[in-house]
Amino acid sequence: MSKPVVLITGGGKRIGAEVSKELMEMGWYVLIHVNSSVEDAKSVLTDYTSKFGVDAPGDILQANLLDDLEISRLISEVLEHQAVKEAGGISGLIHNASIYSSIDVEDVSVEELQKNLKLHVEVPFILTLGLLDSLRAKNGCVIGMVDTSLGRSWKGLSHYTASKAGLRQLMINFAGDFHPDIRVNCIAPGAIISADWEVEHFAKIIEEIPLGRSGNPSDVAKAVLFLFNSPHISGQVINIDGGWSLNQ
Repeated sequence: MSKPVVLITGGGKRIGAEVSKELMEMGWYVLIHVNSSVEDAKSVLTDYTSKFGVDAPGDILQANLLDDLEISRLISEVLEHQAVKEAGGISGLIHNASIYSSIDVEDVSVEELQKNLKLHVEVPFILTLGLLDSLRAKNGCVIGMVDTSLGRSWKGLSHYTASKAGLRQLMINFAGDFHPDIRVNCIAPGAIISADWEVEHFAKIIEEIPLGRSGNPSDVAKAVLFLFNSPHISGQVINIDGGWSLNQ
């Protein structure tokens, strides 16, 4: 039997890589989208082969999601992929690709804001609609990777949190627009991996987490698997933050 197919954007490193690994190990065929992280994605496939002694059930699709022509090409490559044809459509779509940088609000350019909005809102909109029929054919599940910032002010991240709030609302709207054929949910990781520029701040956050530790990328991957295997859950946001949001 053919494996169910999932496309994950930004699936070659960090949280995306862990999600890709977990899904392959649970019997999914994973289309790993990357921009520049081709070698990282190759390592994901190689690690699977080394662990199980068989070819990894996955493929790497490269595209710059800030380029409209490449977005269109990516959609075509997904729809024409042999694994998708054999499966009769795609069963999962994970909007994981992201940019994350700290910029004081006075220094945020319109171009930087537009880049965040494009990657975090416009691209998920275009990809979901471009793959809609394929998702409907498999009663698929769409997941948007948001964050725990909603309703809070985070210094230096106005451009990022505004765009992630847009993604959250887009996913909730999609859940209403596409039922009952497609389920749409969000996962909001919190205190999982620190960026290089926030190590000191991250350490302070860990002190506030009720579970007393940072999360692991595998914690997010398990939430993805939970949503993919929960046919009566749609329109929800799951915080993967060790209870951090309780203290905000």
